Amino acid sequence: MNQQNGNRSGDGNLLATLAGGCFWCLEAVYNELRGVESVVSGYAGGHDLSPTYEAVCSGTTGHAEVVQIAYDPDMVSFRELLEVFFTIHDPTTLNQQGNDVGTQYRSAVYFHDEDQRLIAEEVIEEMTVAEVWDDPIVTEITALDMFFEAEEYHQRYFEKNPFQPYCFVVVRPKVSKFRKKFVSKLKKQAV
Repeated sequence: MNQQNGNRSGDGNLLATLAGGCFWCLEAVYNELRGVESVVSGYAGGHDLSPTYEAVCSGTTGHAEVVQIAYDPDMVSFRELLEVFFTIHDPTTLNQQGNDVGTQYRSAVYFHDEDQRLIAEEVIEEMTVAEVWDDPIVTEITALDMFFEAEEYHQRYFEKNPFQPYCFVVVRPKVSKFRKKFVSKLKKQAV
């Protein structure tokens, strides 16, 4: 499994690693955002050095389902990535997104450098002051230790399986919400 924890991808883009429930949802959204060069589903924040999907789903590895985003900072900022992030998931539910329950579905920003940590803290503080959510934000802000790429069948899952029941009922509405709110930031006009 690929392990990437620096702040730059192999092609020089910056990296962001986010957990907000099922990684299929996050990946589907970020793949459509202008300035995002690639999105890889994976695992972070746990203790197992060779996590598998089955082990992560059991809740015994400590890992969260995450996406690692390679992005061009001249086209999209880390702050903008977080604006999308806090729109497409509920950061107030501890270890849960909808019917997905367990620590593997926690809300977390795994920062790659001090700037990302500060920006994440600022965005959460701004949202708290503005009372964007009725309940307190429980999103973790933690330094990325290791990132483990998920199995190949998880990559671009929604794109490959749009009519799979979970994708149709859970992922599709999140993608639609993103498209409506961020239409000017889409890579291409959605059909």
